[in-house]
Amino acid sequence: WAQALIQARLNVRYELSGAGKKQALFGGITGDVLEIGPGTGVNLVYLPVGIRWIGVEPNKFMHSYLRELGLKLGLSIDIRAGAAEQLPVPDNSMDAVISTQVLCSVADPAKVVQEIQRVLKPGGRFLFVEHVAAASGTRLRRWQRLARPISALIGDGCHPDRETWSDIEQAGFAHIQLEHFEIESAVLSKPHIAGVAIKGPGLSAGTGRVR
Repeated sequence: WAQALIQARLNVRYELSGAGKKQALFGGITGDVLEIGPGTGVNLVYLPVGIRWIGVEPNKFMHSYLRELGLKLGLSIDIRAGAAEQLPVPDNSMDAVISTQVLCSVADPAKVVQEIQRVLKPGGRFLFVEHVAAASGTRLRRWQRLARPISALIGDGCHPDRETWSDIEQAGFAHIQLEHFEIESAVLSKPHIAGVAIKGPGLSAGTGRVR
């Protein structure tokens, strides 16, 4: 419950910093949408009414926040317990999958990205905003590495020095648009990536062409 309360109360400044990226990515979503690790629902405000939203959230203390906000926004929501490494939805069933600040903390990010590709329909889009490792050899990268054990302990498994872009680029998506940027209000998690990865037509997870 503590993690749910922290996300609900103390994440406002960070969300304001990343609002523009999220509006650009999520505003045109349609159809069946899966979000992994939606937490307290910070991304729901960017989503258009009319989509069918499924949230896979392992922390059940987050579910009440999601239900309350979904009702307030008039969204059709379906909250499911589960892990991102084994998503409880069928193959080729989602028009879009959303991940924000999740791949830093999952046990196996490469497997999660493969699962995302599995559940996407051909032509479906993986939309992401994630904090990532700083450039190799920089002072910030060294601090991220040193802080990793503490961050993982108090941050629900968060690894501040993950090269998440590599997992996405190696997953076999047909096309990827990815940008690196910084959120100045953050400290260890200042470096970020945002973008879209598209599943190729008729491709199963683990096949295809990157970029």
